Amino acid sequence: MTTLFDPIQAGDIALSNRIAMAPLTRNRAPGGVPTAAMAEYYGQRASAGLIIAEASQISPMAQGYLDTPGIHSPEQVAAWRQVTAAVHAKGGRIVLQLWHVGRISHSSLLPGGAAPVSPTAVAAKAHTFTAEGFVPVSTPRALGDDEIPALLEDYRRAARNAIEAGFDGVEVHGANTYLLEQFLRDSVNDRSGPYGGPIENRARLLLEVVRTVAAEIGAGRTGLRLSPTTTFGGSAPVDSQAQALYGYVVQQVALLGLAYLHVIEGETGGARQPEGAPAFDYAALRRAFPGTWIVNNGFSRSEALEAVASGATDVVAFGRPFIANPDLVRRLREDAPLNPLRADKLYGGGAEGYTDYPTLDAVAA
Repeated sequence: MTTLFDPIQAGDIALSNRIAMAPLTRNRAPGGVPTAAMAEYYGQRASAGLIIAEASQISPMAQGYLDTPGIHSPEQVAAWRQVTAAVHAKGGRIVLQLWHVGRISHSSLLPGGAAPVSPTAVAAKAHTFTAEGFVPVSTPRALGDDEIPALLEDYRRAARNAIEAGFDGVEVHGANTYLLEQFLRDSVNDRSGPYGGPIENRARLLLEVVRTVAAEIGAGRTGLRLSPTTTFGGSAPVDSQAQALYGYVVQQVALLGLAYLHVIEGETGGARQPEGAPAFDYAALRRAFPGTWIVNNGFSRSEALEAVASGATDVVAFGRPFIANPDLVRRLREDAPLNPLRADKLYGGGAEGYTDYPTLDAVAA
C-alpha cells in the first residue's frame, strides 16, 4: 500500500516523499529581491518531497503586496540561486510559483502609480499590504486583448528565469482569485471578445499561459494550482458554473503532460466544505487528470495518510505546519508533536518566527 512517505515521480521531478510544502507568502524580500534568510528558511525545510516556493511576481506590474519576491530581473535571478542551492545541497526539490495578482494590488506598489489590471474595471472587495499597512486595493483597469501577448511573454520569461535560477520547475498560480482566476470566473469577468463570455473563452488566458510556460521549459517541469471554490476572503465569488468551468480546464490541461496539478479544496485557509456552500466534486477532476495530483487545505496527519493510502491523491501539501516545523516530514513520520505557530510573525520581520523554529533534535538537546 502506498504511503505518504514513499517516493513519486512528478513529471520530470523526482520527489523523495509525498509531502509538499505549499507556497506561503512571508513578505521578507525587500525590494522584491530574495535574501540569505530566505535561503536558510527553505534549506531548513528541504526534507519535503517538493517545496513550492512562495508566489513570485512575473513582472513589476504583477506585484500585489509589499516585499514579495519577483522573478523578472537579473538581480532577482541571482538572488534566488542561493535559495535553490541551499535546498539542493540537502537533497531537496524546489519549484517556483509564478504570480500575477491582477486586481488584488494597490497603485503604490506598481510602476509609476499605475492602476492594476484585471479582466474588468471593477475593484475587488479586498485589502492588501503596503508601506502604509493594510489598505483597500485600487480600482483596476481592464486589460486589453492587445496586451495579452506581452503578458504571455512575461510568463515565458519568468519561467525561463526560474530555471536559470536553479529551480526544478515552476507552478503557474491559477488560484486564490488572482489574475488568471479573475479571468476564469464569471463573477469577475464580464468582458466580451475572445477572453470573455462562455467557459471556453474565460479559460483561454489560463490555458495560453500554461501552454506558453510548458513550451518554454517543458511540460514535465510545469505545474498548475487551482482553487475551484475559494473566495479568498471574499475577493471573488465562486463561478456560477464552477464544476463545468474547472472540469473544462482540467480536461484541457490533462492533454499537456504537466508535472502535476495542485488543487486547494474548499476555502483557502478555511473549511474544505464551507457551511452553506454548494458541494463540489473534486474527485471528478482527479479522475480527469492522469498526472500527479496534489491536494491542499488544512489536512491533518491522519487525513493525509488516508488520502494517499486510498489513492484519493498522490501528494499532500502542507502550509502553516511547515512554517512552524522545519522538520515536518520527520514529525509526521514519527507522529511527533508540532511546534505552535506564531501568527504575529507570519508577514514581514526578521528571523523570529521565520528561521528560529526548533527541530525535534534541537528540542531534545
